[in-house]
Amino acid sequence: MLNIFLKIIKTPNNVISIDSGDIANAAYAEVGEKVRDNIKRLFHGSLAIRQVDAGSDNACEQELVALSNNFYDVERFGIHFVASPRHADMLFVTGPVTRNMASAVKDAYEATPEPKIVVAIGDDALDGGIFRGSYAVMDGVDSVIPVHYHIPGDPPSPKDILLGLLHILEVVDKRSLTAK
Repeated sequence: MLNIFLKIIKTPNNVISIDSGDIANAAYAEVGEKVRDNIKRLFHGSLAIRQVDAGSDNACEQELVALSNNFYDVERFGIHFVASPRHADMLFVTGPVTRNMASAVKDAYEATPEPKIVVAIGDDALDGGIFRGSYAVMDGVDSVIPVHYHIPGDPPSPKDILLGLLHILEVVDKRSLTAK
């Protein structure tokens, strides 16, 4: 049995933060298999993710790219990163939203088909991080589009991202996906 401890914190703006407290005991392959089972059940085999950089420092993007390398290889679990939000089941947004990227983030959100699942990746995406209050940013992603989940970290490791994705898939109810 997989031993993962995740704290779920309900915040006023409907963002569920995932704090991976004790993830050292979780075997990556076991987590991946659970992710694959949930993807098969909810998305009929594969999960298409569109990642949008809203103005980050590139740390979260490096961790997301690492998910596709030979070591992590998330494609074997049915996770695919796609080039267009029109083909996406889920939207990952990284970084604080800069004023210049706000319209691009909105456009990507609007182009994503229903049901929209938006995940803020990293601390900057949640509230602007160290850039909060700057004249150049609009702070967190939720100031521009609705955010459903947050995977914390500065940046979160590939394992943290996969564990967060597992939790998100376990929370997402199949009926809510097909009802919209």
